[in-house]
Amino acid sequence: MTTLPTDPAETVAPALTRTVDRPRRNTGKRPVRTTTWYATALFICAVMVVPLLWMITIGLKSRNAVFEVPPRLLPHEFNWRNFIDGPQAIHFPRLLLNSTIITVLSVLGGVMTAMMAGYALARLRFPGRKLWFYLFVGSMLLPGVVGLIPLFQLYKSIGWYDTWLPLIVPAFFGGNPLFIFLARQYFLAIPYSIDEAAKIDGAGHLRIFVSVMLPLTRPAWITMAILAFQASWNDFLNPLVYLYSAGKWPLSVGMAQFVSPFAGQTPNWSYYMATNLLYMLPPLILFFAAQRYFIQGLGSLGSTTQK
Repeated sequence: MTTLPTDPAETVAPALTRTVDRPRRNTGKRPVRTTTWYATALFICAVMVVPLLWMITIGLKSRNAVFEVPPRLLPHEFNWRNFIDGPQAIHFPRLLLNSTIITVLSVLGGVMTAMMAGYALARLRFPGRKLWFYLFVGSMLLPGVVGLIPLFQLYKSIGWYDTWLPLIVPAFFGGNPLFIFLARQYFLAIPYSIDEAAKIDGAGHLRIFVSVMLPLTRPAWITMAILAFQASWNDFLNPLVYLYSAGKWPLSVGMAQFVSPFAGQTPNWSYYMATNLLYMLPPLILFFAAQRYFIQGLGSLGSTTQK
């Protein structure tokens, strides 16, 4: 006959021993797994950073040192003058002002209209609401180049050719369906009880949108602003099509002056890389200043619910 333990501690002790010993069996695998993840992350970072370092190196070299064989990672002497002579070759301050005006107005118009459309699709009840949403989402499947020729004929017929209007005005009419989708998803995640409480206090839809919804959806419209800034700042095709005068070009088109020289002339890659580094600074500064909201805005899309 077997005897049962009379002391409860004798019954609990083996279970506690197994519970305590279980994590120790996997402790040896965790350092290996962590090391593997860190090594993979460092390799990916190196792949992304090496082209930027090479760009900086070329920007600091002389024109003849760029074509040295074998190439040198560090130049013999640092030509900081490239960061002055390169921008002067394409009238950098004027092009920078053009890009700033076009980009700021495009960002304001695109984010504002997307937030308003997303609020209407998520919080208001009107016939055809889901149909309009499906049309917005479906329009994301069409490449932008499909409507390039019809839009060019339209803008030229109304006198907008060689002006900034084709680059700015469409943003004020919900030009990016992705932003509308992002705004709608954020507004759907906000409880309707907040709207009801604001309506009891006498607030209308405009007051609710400005005073209540915009502060709650700050990660959403900051994410839109970063994406819209990057898209407008780096847009090359639309300014090239709609702008003829060189004085109205943005930096994205002005940078092409370095790599499209006259016949028989070699591009000055030192000037080009030095100027390109200055051209990259505004998007980088904006992203690093608002990266917390950017990651939060994209990461919280999966937590929204369809209604």
